[in-house]
Amino acid sequence: MGWRLLRLEVLGVCVVIVAATLIGGVEAGKSALSGALVGLIPQAFFVWRSGQARGGRQAQRFVMNLYRAEAGKFGLTVALLAMVFVAVPPSNPISFFSAYVATHLMPWLAPWLRRERSTPQPR
Repeated sequence: MGWRLLRLEVLGVCVVIVAATLIGGVEAGKSALSGALVGLIPQAFFVWRSGQARGGRQAQRFVMNLYRAEAGKFGLTVALLAMVFVAVPPSNPISFFSAYVATHLMPWLAPWLRRERSTPQPR
């Protein structure tokens, strides 16, 4: 995904957090923030871990890093979800899961939002 797309993901999730705060109040904003962090921290780990090996001769190492990065992302997600629900139960589950789902949708939406749209040329 890369660091540039991760920044777009953070920006998109910030929009969700602000919307939750405006619609549901401060408690909904806090729940959205915790949902966003549960999604963003593992994603940042994946970006950091998957980008460590590059080059044509290191293809096998690159694939292994991808597997390790995905396994770490999964483990972090499970641990963070468990920690949030045990230590700080979200007061507004809709805001929590909206921000969490937004973090998972943004890697698909960010490239689409970034692409340059061609405009029809006048003849």
